Amino acid sequence: MTVIIEPGNPKDTEVAALLSKSHALMEQLFCPEDSFALSSDELCAPQIQFFVAREYNVTLGCGALAVRTGYGEIKSMFTQPFARGQGVGEKILRRIELEARQARLPVLRLETGDSLKSAVGLYRRLGFTICGPFGDYTENKVSIFMEKALG
Repeated sequence: MTVIIEPGNPKDTEVAALLSKSHALMEQLFCPEDSFALSSDELCAPQIQFFVAREYNVTLGCGALAVRTGYGEIKSMFTQPFARGQGVGEKILRRIELEARQARLPVLRLETGDSLKSAVGLYRRLGFTICGPFGDYTENKVSIFMEKALG
């Protein structure tokens, strides 16, 4: 599989459809107060770098790096169901980590849900460890907070 990870536009038709699938899944799994997905408009903010995974012009997945004060946050990680288990998510994460290192961010952080077992497994395999809430997040029954030092 020759997957290319490149900057993308969250408002492109195919990418917007992918994000809609992601949001629908989050709505199915979590109540609104425990879902922290960003809208397409929010993903276009200047402090966010948005990436798309493609093979032969087919959009397979996406992810974003939100540059925060003192750290980078991983947002909007999602892979098409038919492309799961093929390393797409790992490639997106590696690109986000590369960009975070280039920006000299000391740590990457993320929030994910406890029912997203494959995602948690991927983050663990790539060196993320459990941490407490950060930024505007607060402790809740479904969130898992993770981080990876980049030093």
